[in-house]
Amino acid sequence: MRTESFKRTDIEESWVLLDAEGKTLGRFASEVANILSGKNKPEYTPNADLGDYVVVVNASKITVTGKKLDQKLYYRHSGYPGGIKSKPLNEVLRNSPSDAVKNAVKGMLPKNKLGRKMLTKLKVYDNAEHPHAAQKPVTKES
Repeated sequence: MRTESFKRTDIEESWVLLDAEGKTLGRFASEVANILSGKNKPEYTPNADLGDYVVVVNASKITVTGKKLDQKLYYRHSGYPGGIKSKPLNEVLRNSPSDAVKNAVKGMLPKNKLGRKMLTKLKVYDNAEHPHAAQKPVTKES
């Protein structure tokens, strides 16, 4: 028997619609990362981008457990000495909840060109409206 290796041209990409309302951030992000990388398909190939497009709605209604709202910090650095800044999760969720979801999913994807390509197929929206109705996304229950 031979192991089949698939290329991007062999697979047709579909669009998946996920609702984040009432979901836990980390568990939801791992589910999204599996769909983006194509691990939910039998044709999964580690070195190819065979995943589907993912549209996430209601990112503002996502939840976290424990004391993460106050204790989890998001860091960024300006590049200058002493230029590190931090922001707690509750502030990130208040100002831009879609960034919290994108950041969580980004941490679960490969740290290379392929992971960055997969992240471009993630579309996150704070409320229930999205402009991707023409792609006919399939609603997936988690």
